[in-house]
Amino acid sequence: MNTVPVMQQPIPQRIGEVSGHREWSTGLFGCFSDCGSCIMTYLCLPCMECKNASRLNECCLLPYCCPGSNVAMRARLRTLGGIRGSILGDICVNIIYLCF
Repeated sequence: MNTVPVMQQPIPQRIGEVSGHREWSTGLFGCFSDCGSCIMTYLCLPCMECKNASRLNECCLLPYCCPGSNVAMRARLRTLGGIRGSILGDICVNIIYLCF
């Protein structure tokens, strides 16, 4: 059995930037445009976080079992929806929500 040494390694290819083609449909505090979700979030935040995780096909306990999972879920939603943004922006929004 002969083995042939590899003389030249393959060059890694850059995947490129993942950039969306649209903006979020509501602003940072646009939750008031959907009163049902706004009231549900106010009255039972764990229920809303569970609902959001389930809508992304994740375990509904994800927000409570994994610190930082809200940022990951927002990034996933943004990527799936073709929404412009960055991980840094997702982190900043999460911090703003935690302050209120």
